[in-house]
Amino acid sequence: MTLNNKHAVVTGGGSGVGAAIALKLAENEVKVTILGRRDKPLKAIANKHENIDWRVCDVTNANDLEQCYNNIRKKFGKINIIIANAGEAFSKPFHKMSSKDISSIMDVNVIGVFNTFKYALEDMESEGWGRMIAISSTAGLKGYSYVSAYCASKHAVIGLTRSLAMELAKKGITVNSVCPSYIDTPMTERTIANITKLTNLNSVDAIQELVSSNPQKRLILPSEVAETILWLCKDTSNSINGQSISISGGEI
Repeated sequence: MTLNNKHAVVTGGGSGVGAAIALKLAENEVKVTILGRRDKPLKAIANKHENIDWRVCDVTNANDLEQCYNNIRKKFGKINIIIANAGEAFSKPFHKMSSKDISSIMDVNVIGVFNTFKYALEDMESEGWGRMIAISSTAGLKGYSYVSAYCASKHAVIGLTRSLAMELAKKGITVNSVCPSYIDTPMTERTIANITKLTNLNSVDAIQELVSSNPQKRLILPSEVAETILWLCKDTSNSINGQSISISGGEI
C-alpha cells in the first residue's frame, strides 16, 4: 500500500514543523489539509503545493473541529492520517504560575490532541488503516526548569498516545508521538526572545543555553521531524506503535 491519495490532516500547519510536515507529505502524493487559527500563513503554505488545502479551525473547540472535518471530507475524502501538531508553550517559575496557566496549556496541548484524534477515528476504523501521530517533545520524557506546565502537558500527550495505541492495535491503526528537543522554528525564536528579555544573555548565548542538553549542540531542523513523520506513515512502519520517538541528538 502506498500513500498515494491518502488524506492527512496536519494541525498547526501554517508554520514551523507543521508546515514542513505538510509539504513533505504532499510531495509524497498525500492529500493534505492543514488547520490553524490564522488564514494568512495557512494560505501561504497551501500555495506551495497543489496537494495541500487549508481551513481555519480551533482544535480546542470540539464542535468547530467536528464540523471542519465534515467539510474537508467533501474534497479529499475520509481522513487516514492525523498529525496533531498544534500546541503552545510558555516559561514561568512554578511559584508564579496559576491554575489558569495550567488549564490554558492543557486545553491546547492535550484536549487539542484528543479532539484531533477523536473525530477522525471513525474514518480510520472503517478503512481498517490509519496513522495518529502527536508532536510531543523531549519535555514529555523528562523535566526542564521553568516549563513545568509545558512538561506536564507533553507528558500527558505521551500517556494518551501510548494508551490509545494499545486500544487500537488490532484495528490497523497505529498511534505514536514524536519528541523533538528545541527546533529551529518561530516558537523557539519566541523562547529565545523571552530568555534575552528576562536575563542578561544575548540571542547567541540564549541559543547555546537551549542546545546545551543536546549532545550535538544544535537546534533540530523541521525537516528532520517531517522525515520521521513520513516514515511512520508508511507501511514499513506497521509495527511501530505506542512509541515516543526522541529526535534530540542523543539527549534522550
